[in-house]
Amino acid sequence: MRLAEYTDYTLRVLMYCAANPERLITIAELADQHGLSKNHLMKIVNDLARQGILETTRGRGGGLRLLKKPADIRVGDVVRASETDFRLVECFDRRTDTCTLTPSCRLKGVFGAALQAYFRELDAATLADIAGPLPRSRAANGSRRTGTAVPIAAPASRRRVSVRP
Repeated sequence: MRLAEYTDYTLRVLMYCAANPERLITIAELADQHGLSKNHLMKIVNDLARQGILETTRGRGGGLRLLKKPADIRVGDVVRASETDFRLVECFDRRTDTCTLTPSCRLKGVFGAALQAYFRELDAATLADIAGPLPRSRAANGSRRTGTAVPIAAPASRRRVSVRP
């Protein structure tokens, strides 16, 4: 499974805002920071504002910022709101399922359980877990970008998973 670019960029916008809570962020700054089109970012920002995650201010001196605390924004909720299709296989949609194996296939159950595990992990992570300033050691190595970079970090609480053969 692969996230759509829209979801990837949505997470980047939120991470950047979380890493810069003291000021308003502009679309131009986000576009420059991430190498994205302003028009594409406007769609993302408008969606996030409609969801009540971002506050936007128009005009000179305007910009955007988080409306919620990063610890209150679950990554799973953001992904669910940004993605359009979680059908891993065609049999997930009864209306379009043409697979001849469906009546006796158990693979759908395996994929369904995997999708649930995927969202359990995403729901366990918040924006606060994945956003923050770039560690000084990486910034000192001549990072190409200016400003605050936002790395993706593992959630603070990692569970051990045992795999049975």
